[in-house]
Amino acid sequence: MYFTTFFLLATAHVVFAKVQFLGVAIAGGDFGCQIDGTCSLGSTQLPLSNDGVSQMQHFVEDDGVNILRLPISWQFLVNNQLGKPLDSKNLAQYDQLMENCLATGAHCMIDIHNFARWNGGIIGQGGPTDDEFVSLWSQLASKYADNDKVVFELMNEPHDLDVGIWANTCQKVVTAIRKAGATSQMILLPGSNFDSAANLTESGGAEQLLDIKNPDGTTNNLLLDIHKYLDEDNSGTHTQCTTDNADAFTTVASFLREKGRKGFISETGASQDESCITAFCSQNTLINKNSDVFVGLVAWGAGSFDTSYVMSLTPSKKNGGLVDNQLMSQCLVATWVDSTGAVAEDPKPSTPSSASLATTTPTTTATKTSVSGSARASEPVITVQINSDTSVITTSPETSAPTTLLIVTGSPSDESYSIALAKPTTTNSPTQTQTQAPTNATPTGSASSVHISVAIWGFVLLSLIL
Repeated sequence: MYFTTFFLLATAHVVFAKVQFLGVAIAGGDFGCQIDGTCSLGSTQLPLSNDGVSQMQHFVEDDGVNILRLPISWQFLVNNQLGKPLDSKNLAQYDQLMENCLATGAHCMIDIHNFARWNGGIIGQGGPTDDEFVSLWSQLASKYADNDKVVFELMNEPHDLDVGIWANTCQKVVTAIRKAGATSQMILLPGSNFDSAANLTESGGAEQLLDIKNPDGTTNNLLLDIHKYLDEDNSGTHTQCTTDNADAFTTVASFLREKGRKGFISETGASQDESCITAFCSQNTLINKNSDVFVGLVAWGAGSFDTSYVMSLTPSKKNGGLVDNQLMSQCLVATWVDSTGAVAEDPKPSTPSSASLATTTPTTTATKTSVSGSARASEPVITVQINSDTSVITTSPETSAPTTLLIVTGSPSDESYSIALAKPTTTNSPTQTQTQAPTNATPTGSASSVHISVAIWGFVLLSLIL
């Protein structure tokens, strides 16, 4: 007589189809800026009135938006004195906008809206020197180094430049930002061709930008910056939408996935035209479905824009409150809110490995998987509930099958969880394991979406009698 023991391992990979950050640009500080990098200070309209503040509060409190982009010109910050210290008066005005933004609880993105130029000259390529650009960002990083909710978008829409030289310039800026003490903030790395998703991976410099590293040699929180409009020339100036950008964003997503990196769509937009309602909703649904590589989505624009502006997301006043237009409510908020479901991919046999659950969303999230049509009936359906201080995983096999409880360690404010095996059980009823999250959990990396790789061990003992 002898016994043969079989160990069965199934892995359920769950992708939360929702980007971590949804946002709106609160424009006005960029008004007067042209694509040659000239910016008229007389045209600047920082949205510092009650309307600007109330818009930010509305987007965060009523829509659930969690990031706001704050465009500003380089000229405004230094009062037209290239290479000089930040102008105290102008900086105070921009900082007031920043503080109003941060008061909402959202992340707030600094966007230097100069197209990689100053009054016609390309940074590091015949125009402003790298040192002058580094000086700008060193000062901004020093000011906001203690707030990890401030996001640094190095430059809005560079174009018509040498991408290799530009990547070297950006490397100098990243190094300076980190050395200024801003070690944990997200930094967005913009490519050429107006940062367009359509050719970012080909001629836009994505390869060179992903070579940029932090001073410690890591690439933590260094994200590829991505823009794309839906009109005929990607300018965001036409009423009709001619594409849903499916090919462009799918290409970028595949590129990032292959490289093991992440990107952030910091600008996209459309009009209220019927063609745009369809295309913009479709585009944003696709972006959310690729949340494993896309960290966030910010749309253009509100703030000092009038509601009549072709790409306006400025809410209307009604009955003492603010009301979103159709584009905002249907194609941004709804496609994001409705993307909370997750699909369990068909498990494949694999060798035992440690399992992890990663998240950077510090809010309560409840998600239930659904089993794909190709999944076998005996495979478990997993429900994940993340609360403020506990984490729960429930396994509920559809048929009788040996299962193993999983213990989750970590808290939603952490960037990762660890999952360990617990005592096996053979019960057919749903089983739940709950543990208090430790207060000293250590983040291991950032993520734009939640990924669960849950190892479920089954033990089957077959006796073969000879």
